[in-house]
Amino acid sequence: MSKKRVGILLAGGLSRRYGSPKAFAEMNGKKFHELVYETLHSVCDEVIVVTRKEFIDWFPKEYHVIVDIEKYAGFGPLAGIYSAMEELEADQYVVLPCDMPLVTSSIMKQLINFHTEEVTLAKSEGHLQPLVSVWNKNVKNKIRESLEKREFKMMDVLEKTDITQIEGSLLACSPNFFINVNTPEEDKEMRKWKPL
Repeated sequence: MSKKRVGILLAGGLSRRYGSPKAFAEMNGKKFHELVYETLHSVCDEVIVVTRKEFIDWFPKEYHVIVDIEKYAGFGPLAGIYSAMEELEADQYVVLPCDMPLVTSSIMKQLINFHTEEVTLAKSEGHLQPLVSVWNKNVKNKIRESLEKREFKMMDVLEKTDITQIEGSLLACSPNFFINVNTPEEDKEMRKWKPL
């Protein structure tokens, strides 16, 4: 039986610039993946974590953890989203990466409320945030077509999709909520900022 809404927690990156696996970095006594999991769990019927084979056993046993479908392994976030869609059928998929631990349940609830097209995504300070997004199940075929053509960028799919861009100012009181932690310097900046 399909679920109404499934969360996709992307935790399969190499974290080269960060220096260690970002999903397991800690803030306020919790790992990044725990913070993002809690956010997704609050707005979804189930959450799927997509990671690398070597990290599967690092996650709590109660998590639903998968790796990319072998055919598309290592092809980036699109492969992770597609693999989760294949794993569990749902009407909607809510996507968040492990390296955006400040995104809150409130932000995601509002993003879901704005969702009317095939994909709804946040836009902060002029930059699209395609991994803070809601996807309809029918987009799965478009993702597969892009992967088959070796088009691995998010925009390769989004350009062929009806999307809604929601300004971050409508979702959160500060653009800092959308900080994406890719380097130790960005990590330091994020920790300087305390959400209200």
